[in-house]
Amino acid sequence: MTRIPTSADRPTLSDGSRGTVLVTGATGRQGGAVARALLAAGTPVRALVRDATSDRAAALASAGASLVVGDLDDPASLLAAATGAAGVFSVQTPDMTDLFGESETRQAAHLLTAARTAGVTHLVHTSVAKVGGWREVPGLADGRYGAYMAHYWASKSAVEDAVRGAGLPRWTILRPATFMEMFVRPSFYFVGGTSDRFLTAVRADTPLPLVAVRDIGTAAAAAFADPERFDGVQLELAGDVRSLREVAAAMSEALGATIEPPTTTPEQAVAAGLMPELAQAQQLTNDDPGTARPELAHALGIPTTTLQQWCEAVLRPGA
Repeated sequence: MTRIPTSADRPTLSDGSRGTVLVTGATGRQGGAVARALLAAGTPVRALVRDATSDRAAALASAGASLVVGDLDDPASLLAAATGAAGVFSVQTPDMTDLFGESETRQAAHLLTAARTAGVTHLVHTSVAKVGGWREVPGLADGRYGAYMAHYWASKSAVEDAVRGAGLPRWTILRPATFMEMFVRPSFYFVGGTSDRFLTAVRADTPLPLVAVRDIGTAAAAAFADPERFDGVQLELAGDVRSLREVAAAMSEALGATIEPPTTTPEQAVAAGLMPELAQAQQLTNDDPGTARPELAHALGIPTTTLQQWCEAVLRPGA
């Protein structure tokens, strides 16, 4: 059986670098992965949560994290949470109830102000793959892929600009590719959310950079462990590059059931229930899959997870 990287593979903090890290989004996928990786490395974690009584918050506390109640839209709570922390992990996500809102840039501004005021020395921000060159993608800024896509990429880019210009002593930007966890059902990638048939506008043979969420935690822990070396790094993060045809085959092998690769056109996918904005985003993936590759992380000493390793560890019955 192939082996998925464990905490033993993760870089550890050097002497004198074990300051507390405030982790935002700690009960979510990326923040949770970062909190777990830092705790495994012996780094004190202060987890920002909105509800300290939730099951996910309780699990973090049981793992050794200190919980602080706050909200990215509450600047005072962010300043209180950041005070005394050496590092901050920053993550913001779009508000799907307000697709053209400014929640990401607003929340990032609140967090950056709190970090700077509190004297935080290193901020690691997670963005998304391809942000660095989004303006060079033909038609993206002009609406070829829909107004929401132009807004989405402009928001991600604006937050990165804010991180670089915040005046913090050190900063690092991670740009994760498509999460392998998106293939865990229920998922919008499948007809009805839970079937064995893909529902997507991504072509079956488009090379798709993929990343296991745990690798985001590994990368962030590496950056906090060696802030000088990671200062200014902007990492396109992937653990594998596979087509959805290959994803379907790997999933089928792990599950012992047949997963069918996508066969629909974008128009057929929308007619079958795929959100139009998502279909437009996936057409962009066909035209520009991105340059995130495992070797970029490996060059920095960061281990990554292949699709096969992820399937074996997550999808195989009894894993």
